[in-house]
Amino acid sequence: MNKIALIATSVLIATTAGASAASIDGTQTRQAKRIEQGRETGKITWTEGLKLRAEQNRIAKTEANYRSDGYLSTSERRKLRAMQENASEHIADEKSDGWRRAWWLPRVGR
Repeated sequence: MNKIALIATSVLIATTAGASAASIDGTQTRQAKRIEQGRETGKITWTEGLKLRAEQNRIAKTEANYRSDGYLSTSERRKLRAMQENASEHIADEKSDGWRRAWWLPRVGR
């Protein structure tokens, strides 16, 4: 009976860790799309886009650093989630701050 419980617990932990990793990567992807959509519509200026992408790069580097040992601890996941929530707020703030690319100017940069 203990072997079955141990195996079930191991599978649950592995599944949860995999789902969490997918969630973190999915959030990064969605945020990158939000930044690009803001750039396309002109709601995010070139310099704002640079700042937001730099923030996304910092989150990705932090995640890579945390994963270097092959495992994300609960506290590391919590820190990454907090970083992503802050980044999401920054994206929303930049999209609604009133700074826009003039309609007649071409889109510059990425």
